[in-house]
Amino acid sequence: MPRMRRWKKKTRLQKMLFLSKGIGILVGFFVIITGGLLLTAKLMGPPPILTPQTTMLYANNGEELGEMAHSGQKRSWIPLRKMSPALIQATIAVEDKNFYEHHGFDFKRIAGAILADIKAGSKVQGASTISQQFARNLFLTHDKTWTRKFMEAFYTLRLEMNYSKNEILEGYLNTIYYGHGTYGVQSASSFYFGKDARSLTVGEASLLAGVPKGPGYYSPLLNEERAKQRQKIILQAMENNHYLTQQEAVTAAAQPITILNKKEEQQASLAPYFQAEVMRQLKNELKLDPKQIELGGLHVYTTLDPAMQHAAEKEVAERTADNPTIQTALVSMNPENGEVKAWVGGKNYKQSSFDRASQALRAPGSTFKPFLYYAALKNGYTPSTELKSERTAFTMGTGTPPYKPKNYNDVYANDFITLAEAIAVSDNIYAVKTNLFLGPNKLVQTARQFGITSPLAKVPSLALGTNGVSLLEMVNAYNMFPNGGQHVKPTFIKKITDHNGQTLYEAKNEHKQILDPAITFVMTDLMRGMFDERLNGYTKVTGASIDQLLSRPAAGKSGSTPTDSWMIGFTPQLTTGVWIGYDQGKELDSINDGSYSKKIWANYMESALKNVKADNFKKPAGVVSAVINPANGKLAGNSCPVTMRQYYVKGTEPKETCNEHAGDTIAPKKEKKNWWQKLFSW
Repeated sequence: MPRMRRWKKKTRLQKMLFLSKGIGILVGFFVIITGGLLLTAKLMGPPPILTPQTTMLYANNGEELGEMAHSGQKRSWIPLRKMSPALIQATIAVEDKNFYEHHGFDFKRIAGAILADIKAGSKVQGASTISQQFARNLFLTHDKTWTRKFMEAFYTLRLEMNYSKNEILEGYLNTIYYGHGTYGVQSASSFYFGKDARSLTVGEASLLAGVPKGPGYYSPLLNEERAKQRQKIILQAMENNHYLTQQEAVTAAAQPITILNKKEEQQASLAPYFQAEVMRQLKNELKLDPKQIELGGLHVYTTLDPAMQHAAEKEVAERTADNPTIQTALVSMNPENGEVKAWVGGKNYKQSSFDRASQALRAPGSTFKPFLYYAALKNGYTPSTELKSERTAFTMGTGTPPYKPKNYNDVYANDFITLAEAIAVSDNIYAVKTNLFLGPNKLVQTARQFGITSPLAKVPSLALGTNGVSLLEMVNAYNMFPNGGQHVKPTFIKKITDHNGQTLYEAKNEHKQILDPAITFVMTDLMRGMFDERLNGYTKVTGASIDQLLSRPAAGKSGSTPTDSWMIGFTPQLTTGVWIGYDQGKELDSINDGSYSKKIWANYMESALKNVKADNFKKPAGVVSAVINPANGKLAGNSCPVTMRQYYVKGTEPKETCNEHAGDTIAPKKEKKNWWQKLFSW
């Protein structure tokens, strides 16, 4: 018996030793595995915490213009300091109240969740910390496998060992999903409330903090009642965590909140054709990687002026409302630096994204004549140079039928007219004669100096704008008149920064003197003639229908073909071009359709510049003026019935005085008689 007892005692001891060895081995394995995980997590270093972000476009006043969303997702990244403290507190209170105390895992909360689940017989309570949720959002799927759970724990360790608590919280708040395609507090704040995340009130912050638990369930856009119930839970949690007093929580719950459906607003965003052109500029001109544009969270600061853009879109919509099938384009630029201020590529971007301002090549008609007359002034012409306006057939050579251009409505002076009158009334015969006198090659060369890059034929009819060009080309070419002959590149983007605010690109306003300043000014003055009815001759000046709409010095040129109507004009501060026509090349109604472009231009210019002081074009050195008789371009005599001041390149001003009215006598003023004298005479 004693031997048996000794044997049993020895057996129990062996069992205890065996058990303790087993536990020791398990503990050792646990320590080794845990240590290995921690060491691996540390050696692997910090995981990247930046996610794809939405590229944002801004107008020249900082106003949000639009966004380049990735797969319909709206993402923005802002630092923690730019978030509302109430939003941060509400998120911590409801998601992870011990966030700043634990090291990635809240074991007390895990134990409580397990007990709650056991009591309920199902999973009723979550225990994921903010660090775990952030790891899951960044690197993992939301499936419920053990592999995913292990990887989530591992990524949580990497985050906690390599980033501060504030960095983790910042990342979490910038990546959490808030419903309706919005990720991060900045996008969500803009979507729901139309404001920055830093400006959220306690009521708004507590409402927004409740959405991530179930974006499709607690969205205030989908169910305001459920969202408010969730808000009360969060406000109670904030009170329990001593972020709010009881009274502050009650006040926040009662605060009226306006929810915006920003998604619908974005569908009708400002300047959609301009935004599309900016995207083309980013890819084609600045050569940015398409992935960087789409996912890089860039901030693109553009040149667009929202007030001018609103004026342009309003004018186009109102003036063409009675003709739903006609199309239009408008480009407005600052002639000093080439910045695009307003841009309309068509009447409806949703119906047609084809941009008629930059992609369409249409015959510019008489708007091409200023390039011809600049070349003429450079080659011996003056504003007083006379040619005969009459029906003319130009013989072009053996076997080629005569070229027979016509004036508008087939009306001619059948007499000599000056260059000043020819451009003011848009005489075609004068233009073709000048083109043939100079040689068509000269016009092509001059057009290239003005920056026209579209193909041009060296033919007589080029003087009448028969080759297709884009509206953007023409407007930028016209910039050279008010800016004194300098070439400026059309500018859409002023600056680009990355998500950290680092400047990636900044536009340089480069000016290159191309034209003669004196001739350019004389040409500008000649283009003011379309609004000066003292130049009415055998027909009215082409701007007679709109000159009463203008309240400031302006110059320009209209043009028309059977299928196109143009008006391009400028002041010292703004150059604007308008095109009207049909996409299919249908002929315009000369009476109704042809008036759109001029009226849109005049009304837009007045609206766009209403807060800008009116200014005169600056006269450079080498220019003189003379008072002339506009009928013949000679110095005005004392008896000339109509006179005007005309500018000339110094040395080309007229020397001969008009004597056509020298023999005219002025009828003596009749003496006014009283009733007695009238009776006596009778």
